[in-house]
Parts: sequence; C-alpha cells; structure tokens
Amino acid sequence: MKIIAIIPARGGSLRIRDKNIKNFAGKPLIVWTILEAKKSKLLNRVIVSTDSPAIAKIAKKYGAEVPFLRPAELAIATIGVEPVLKHAFEWLIKNETYKADAIVLLQSTNPLRTSTHIDEAIKIFIKKKADSVVAVSETPANHTPYWTLIIQKNDEVKLFSGKNIKNIIRISQDFPQKCYGRNDLVYVFKPKNLFEKNSNLYGDKVELYITNPLYEADINTPEEWLMTEIKFKMLKPKLSH
Repeated sequence: MKIIAIIPARGGSLRIRDKNIKNFAGKPLIVWTILEAKKSKLLNRVIVSTDSPAIAKIAKKYGAEVPFLRPAELAIATIGVEPVLKHAFEWLIKNETYKADAIVLLQSTNPLRTSTHIDEAIKIFIKKKADSVVAVSETPANHTPYWTLIIQKNDEVKLFSGKNIKNIIRISQDFPQKCYGRNDLVYVFKPKNLFEKNSNLYGDKVELYITNPLYEADINTPEEWLMTEIKFKMLKPKLSH
C-alpha cells in the first residue's frame, strides 16, 4: 500500500501568532509531528500542506516534503481540513501520477504523539479493512453526555439528554456505555471518503484506536500551549503506550 502522511499547517493563526513555527520545548511546534512521522515504519511519504514559505522551509529542513504551496483559498481560518487533504491528494495524482491508497492525517496541534501511535493506527486500518481509524481517549466522567449539563432557553438547567438533573446517574460505573473523545493523535482513512457527497474523514466502516489519555492534547490557545508544553517536558520521555 502507498500510505502518506499529510500534516496541515496554515500560516495564519488567530490566537497564537505563527503557531506552527513557534518554539515549543526547543523546536518549532510542527517539527515534533514531522520527526515522529519520519520514524514511522509504515509511512511512505510525509507531506506538509502549507501556504507559508516560512513553514515550508522549516518542514523541509526536518525531512518533510513540501511539493506545493497551498492555494490562498484553502488557507483561510474557516476552511475545514477535508478540502485541504483533497487538494493534496489530487495534486500528487495530477503532478506526480502518485495515487495514495491511504492517508494519515497528523495535526501539529498535538505534539505528544509518537511513531508508535502512527504505526499502530495503520496496522488496525489494514487488519480491520476499515474505511478509517480514529485515535481516541476515554472521556472523563464529567465530560460525558451523562453528566454534561445544559441551560435551556428558559434558564432551566437540565442534563444534556434533556432529562431533569434529579435523574442524573449517581455513579459513573452505571453509565450505559463508555464514551470516547477524539484526541488528534492520528487519523487513517481511505481517500475515497473525501469524495463522498458529504466530504469526510470517516467513511462507513470506522474503527477506534483507543490510546492512553496522557497523550491527549489540542493546542489552540495560549493556555493550552502552556499546559501541553509542561506536560510534554515532564511526561514524554516516560510515557508508555
């Protein structure tokens, strides 16, 4: 199989200036994702999709490919990731006659991933013959739908289900089922998913790759940056899968 990693890295950042190339624990943030992708035993190529020459220069320095600069219309803050991935996939076909069998999406906003995460997700994808594999962590009890509260239009507080808060499940062991949250460590999927009427990462046959919650991170704010960097420095050398 031809399996490629695509790392989206837009130049503009609304909440953290130059986020992808800002120093994170001694290296530009995006570099940690590139380095782990390069260690993967199952990836054939590691490609950065960016509109920024500065990001492109750093990405190439650390071993990633940047075969194109992303068009401006695909680099605005409101664009989803699907058109960006679709553009990269089609560009490789058109300009290199290179057609990937699977795409691995790696978000630079989670620098805690390891190459093991990448390869384990790919192995599940192949073994299960899935349309996609999504990395997740088990949701903490207070963040599940069972214990999430909402404020209705009349200012009445109810459970997320709409039920009276008095009917809340008393202990988490009584939850009907476990809940999982995406952690942006890795997505593996068939390119055809991007070409469905509703372009998506998932397809029909979705498998979950359940990971240690220690690896969960998503840097979008200065506060998240600070907490993730502290976690990175303290835990990454010691973390076990």
